[in-house]
Amino acid sequence: MSEPFAPDLEIRHPRPVGAVIFDWGGTITPWHEVDLYAQWQVFARGYGALACAQSDLAARLFAAEDAGWMRAREANTSMRLNDILQECGLDPRSDPAMAAIRAYEEFWDPHTLTHPDIAELWVWLRDRGIKVGVLSNTIWSRSRHEAVFQRDEVLHLVDAAVYSSETPWVKPARQIFLAAALSVGVDPEHCVFVGDRSYEDVHGPQATGMRAIWIPHSNIPEYQQVSHDATPDAVAHEILDVRRAVQAWTAGEATPADLQHAR
Repeated sequence: MSEPFAPDLEIRHPRPVGAVIFDWGGTITPWHEVDLYAQWQVFARGYGALACAQSDLAARLFAAEDAGWMRAREANTSMRLNDILQECGLDPRSDPAMAAIRAYEEFWDPHTLTHPDIAELWVWLRDRGIKVGVLSNTIWSRSRHEAVFQRDEVLHLVDAAVYSSETPWVKPARQIFLAAALSVGVDPEHCVFVGDRSYEDVHGPQATGMRAIWIPHSNIPEYQQVSHDATPDAVAHEILDVRRAVQAWTAGEATPADLQHAR
């Protein structure tokens, strides 16, 4: 986006915030680089494939996942970890696959740590009667995400969550944002969405009537970016900036000046 901010709030008609819904990767858990091929190398070793076959299995799994995310960007359709395994001829319920999934999850553990300021932000929101939601494009199960939140002692602060792996859609599909609003019991126009990908997390929620706060610090690969014309209602330079934007909007005030542009 060449111009990252164009506020649409009309101060004369304030829209109180009833829920703030957060993206997961790059938002709740801060962005950092991950070798996506390495995850499947770890899986292949955990599966017990012969050394000579490990590279082939990892390559097939990597290609299947990449093709699935391409379909997601083009058609907004979801996929699951089991779909990837089955596409490569593996039975997700088999003992070798279960062992490989455990190794795969261990690979991801250090890349899933919750931002240290999330708990403070979520407590602040809930203390003001504002629901906290999660909406993630993910191939992982609900139980996997909840285990991550439980490990980081924030699961009890989440009022509702929607994971694309449980739906036919991914962001920015209108249906999945409506499902997220329904899950927290708040009309879309009173929801705020927070995320790091401008296409999925600004264009998508705004199309349903939500306001969007963009976190501009993730290094999204160019091939994953999709051109669009949406601009965020606020830019959060730090995750706690979400608090300031919500406070202003709830009071019927304009977005704070320093949250109106990316740095």
